[in-house]
Amino acid sequence: MPDIVLTTLNAKFIHAAFGLRYLFANLGELQPRAVIAEFDINLRPLDIVEALLAREPKVIGFGVYIWNVTQTTEVITALKRIRPEIIIILGGPEVSYETVGQPIVALADYVITGEADLKFAEVCRQLLDNNPDPAITSPQLSKIIAAELPDFSRIALPYDHYTAADLAHRIVYVEASRGCPFTCEFCLSSLDIPVRQVPLDHFLAAMQRLMERGLKQFKFVDRTFNLNIAVSKMLLEFFLTRYQPGMFFHFEMIPDRLPAELRAVIAKFPPGSLQFEVGIQTFNPEVGALISRRQNYERMADNFDFLRNQTRVHIHADLIIGLPGETLDSFAAGFDRLIALGPQEIQVGILKRLRGTPIIRHDAEWQMVYSAYPTYEILQNKLLNFALMQQLRRFARYWDLVGNSGNFVAVLPFIWNNGASPFHMFFHFSNWLYSKIHRTDSIALARLMELLFEFLTQEQQLEAKQVAATFWQDCQRTGRRDVPNFLKEFLPEESWSTIRDRDRSLPKRQSRHQAV
Repeated sequence: MPDIVLTTLNAKFIHAAFGLRYLFANLGELQPRAVIAEFDINLRPLDIVEALLAREPKVIGFGVYIWNVTQTTEVITALKRIRPEIIIILGGPEVSYETVGQPIVALADYVITGEADLKFAEVCRQLLDNNPDPAITSPQLSKIIAAELPDFSRIALPYDHYTAADLAHRIVYVEASRGCPFTCEFCLSSLDIPVRQVPLDHFLAAMQRLMERGLKQFKFVDRTFNLNIAVSKMLLEFFLTRYQPGMFFHFEMIPDRLPAELRAVIAKFPPGSLQFEVGIQTFNPEVGALISRRQNYERMADNFDFLRNQTRVHIHADLIIGLPGETLDSFAAGFDRLIALGPQEIQVGILKRLRGTPIIRHDAEWQMVYSAYPTYEILQNKLLNFALMQQLRRFARYWDLVGNSGNFVAVLPFIWNNGASPFHMFFHFSNWLYSKIHRTDSIALARLMELLFEFLTQEQQLEAKQVAATFWQDCQRTGRRDVPNFLKEFLPEESWSTIRDRDRSLPKRQSRHQAV
């Protein structure tokens, strides 16, 4: 049985815990005495407790994040009641700041704040090697242990500890750098100074091994992948020269930094292989100044134009609702401006008050009120009252279902036809939709389609045959073979009866398989 269990509760099974693999890779001589045990937040806490106790560990290290702190607290509470002698060590961003008063911190034996790649192994050595019974607290350890910023030249890379099942079925995370030179006050990355680069020879060798093991999807977690242009170019060229069909690379990019030498490489990637996550957050320069965010909007627009018209990059752009100083009108103007730039996805996020971030300095002036519970989303502020914030929260959810799902690519612009504001028209649709169904989750796609059709043809009074024809285009593009019943009376029968007759001619077994 292992002495050390490294564990966390992932948001979903598909996510592979990057941090645990770093900790495991750097355990040195303790590695044979350790295992990784991953769970997800949808499992019952007592089932997780049972699985952990079955391994009979002496030490359990938990990765604690904003999305799992509630469930992890419940797990640790049960562990401490059943087996109080097990040493509990916490780490992760949720327990690296403002530790005083946190229930989960009170339950734990030790908390390592900051990057614990090397410090976790050091603590375990003191607990396991210096004391035959690790339940006897080491006099050399305080409860809150601050990890020194580790030098990447001393860190063992974790990539060989992704299993074959991880590579085949889960999202695999990689990083070529850590830290961020910017000071955006809502983001923990603004505290990570300086930016540190992974030694490229070791990193590229690890990427080569992942490719040889069959990995085709690489998700980079670097906050500013294109900060160092020379390194970015080298990495992109590395992947481009080794590209095979089905490969996919995700990078988080600085939106106003895309010089010619990067453009030349990016333009060579085939369709479907590159995704750029572009954090814009606000188009309001006054708001940007308040939150210490600097960006050149003209250069950003030029970069978007290049990416949309001269490359096959999929752009995922972010905006945030609830920033100090952001009015409804200024957010609406920013949303409309982003729609005009044409990214394939717009992630509308709600401001969160992450522990340790300096956004709290605006609390008094802008009357910022946040939820007391994870994920600490803003409830209201001086400019957006609670009722309006609830409407905007629904706007963000419905936009994800309609605007980002890929199911309504052709139909979507009908919502803001005739030059109307995309934000205000979708906001109107959002309020209308909520008045019909009074929920934002568990909405069947067929029901959502029918409601959108009703909105466009009755509320917007658009011509039903034109809307139906466009809906059918979206259905066919996403692979749907059967015409939804609510469309049939508005479509020429030949547009769907041919498909119906063709399906009837197929053997029943094959037809059923395709319908699924």
